Amino acid sequence: MQTTITRRAVLALTAAAAAAAPGLPALAQPARTLKLIVPFPAGGTADILPRLLADKVRAAYPAGVIVDNRSGAGGNIGAELVARSDPDGSTFLVSPPGPIAINHHLYKSLSFDPTKWVPITIVATVPNVLNVRKGFPASNLQELIAYLKANPGKVTYASQGNGSTSHLTAAMFMQLTGTEMIHVPYKGTSPALVDLVGGQVDLFFDNIASSATFHNSGKTRILAVADQKRSPLLPQVPTFVESKVPGMVAVTFFSMVAPAGTSKETVAHAHKAFAGALQAPDVKQKFAEQGATPGGWSPEKSAQFIREESEKWGKVIKTANVTVE
Repeated sequence: MQTTITRRAVLALTAAAAAAAPGLPALAQPARTLKLIVPFPAGGTADILPRLLADKVRAAYPAGVIVDNRSGAGGNIGAELVARSDPDGSTFLVSPPGPIAINHHLYKSLSFDPTKWVPITIVATVPNVLNVRKGFPASNLQELIAYLKANPGKVTYASQGNGSTSHLTAAMFMQLTGTEMIHVPYKGTSPALVDLVGGQVDLFFDNIASSATFHNSGKTRILAVADQKRSPLLPQVPTFVESKVPGMVAVTFFSMVAPAGTSKETVAHAHKAFAGALQAPDVKQKFAEQGATPGGWSPEKSAQFIREESEKWGKVIKTANVTVE
């Protein structure tokens, strides 16, 4: 009887080992600390979103997850670091669209090839808004367009800097409406908002999260949201499409990508972990406070979205003849 039991046990163990073997690579946990490189300074939406997720994926990355800010050159410095990293799943780039889909249209040369990124997921999308100074002589978008056409080249618009999302969104708006404004570039969102509130500039195409507070306090007025539908953060504000400017959709997307050569297994592991974290109720709530819609899209859908965004902004940049040294 003992021999029979032993044979059965051996057979059972052998079968179990054979069944488990194909799944071993997928079950193996990353051995190194995961670095999420954010190519912009701490404190902004680009930094806040990955930090909210880092705590949620520690079970999938037992060695730990850290967020590392490597800012400069429109996001290119941090992006270069990731592009040169080993494709072993220990270093990802989490970034707004600049070094992912836009900068290669702006800069004459880059030290990395953004078309080689391996997309993991779109972390979130955040709509841009048209924010005007208090007292500006237009109470809605159509009145603004009429004013711009009556005063070509006299209205000023702020941006976060030459080639930034806010600059390109303004360029798209002028192309779609046949209007002309004067560009006043700043070094970031904060100084641009300070001058908008102070009345030194007339309008600013900004991220909804940073402008909503000033709109709600009456210091500025948001006339339209550049998304397919209204934002839960400002449900009373219409979209550009509702305001008869079709095609005016400009969202800032935050994507997670890996260096070229990263394996499908590594991407699948990361996508599962981060897509799951994006479904957590507290993460959704905190994202909503930033005006962000959680993503978690598949790598394939994310790749397609990035390509479409790159093509769209490439056309805007070429038409507006925007360049950055």
